[in-house]
Amino acid sequence: MGLTVLDAGVVIGFLDQHDAHHQAAVAALRSAQARNDDVALPASAFAEILVGPTRRGQAAVAVVHDFVDRLPIDIVPLDADIAEAAAAIRAKHRTVKLPDALVIATAAHLGAGRLVTTDRGWPSRAQLRVAMTIDEL
Repeated sequence: MGLTVLDAGVVIGFLDQHDAHHQAAVAALRSAQARNDDVALPASAFAEILVGPTRRGQAAVAVVHDFVDRLPIDIVPLDADIAEAAAAIRAKHRTVKLPDALVIATAAHLGAGRLVTTDRGWPSRAQLRVAMTIDEL
């Protein structure tokens, strides 16, 4: 049993059967469940996930909340330590956008065993100098 942290794209892909990452996202979440991992999502990524559903209405937002509750996914709040770590990641890796740096920093702060993303543009684990495995879908 460990901890898997998800990037927004994984949840978006899971919830949208037409998304290019749907099958891989389903496999990644099944794998986390098979390992008996706890699953976490940074609050910043949760906000990203809710943008599209919020545009579609309360019923779509309820689908996201139901998914988070059923899996379950722990929504991790942003605190000063995570914010400082994200700033350091962003300062060192200029191609990493702040939302991505927040996800990476959250995973590192929590000591996650895995960080799953759909973003192939992220630096490698060695480049980031974090212990967790960055799994790309």
